[in-house]
Amino acid sequence: MTQTPASPAPVHWKLVIDANDPHAQADFWAAALRYEVEDNSALIGKLLGFGALPEEATVDFHGRRAFRDLVAVRHPEDPYEEESGTGLGRRLLFQRVPETKTAKNRLHLDLHPGVGRRDEEVARLEGLGASALRRVKEQGGEWVVMADPEGNEFCVQ
Repeated sequence: MTQTPASPAPVHWKLVIDANDPHAQADFWAAALRYEVEDNSALIGKLLGFGALPEEATVDFHGRRAFRDLVAVRHPEDPYEEESGTGLGRRLLFQRVPETKTAKNRLHLDLHPGVGRRDEEVARLEGLGASALRRVKEQGGEWVVMADPEGNEFCVQ
């Protein structure tokens, strides 16, 4: 009798977003999505202790050590690795890049706040620093195209 090979496990992924100020972007998106900013301070402490990370590669962020050039946010109910603080589920990682955004996103997030809550959510996101770019009403639905504080577009359904 031949055995059927087990299906491979799904691929784990995170969405990486270029940013001029990754920490400000992490704060915005954590508030926008009601996610949590990852706390990598224990890992950073170990890396500093081993001499594997220079002090100048870190910053103080919300009273704890953080990587200077990258920071992630994660869904608060998803699992995470306690030793490193790294999320194992839904995550956005913001990495510092020297250039600013220059063209339309090829990939964007669609936020779904719930039936009848679009205007309330748009106002909340504007209060966090987002900008409403345009309202769209098409046969397939309605949404608001917005930009985060660094100009990355996203939609609110």
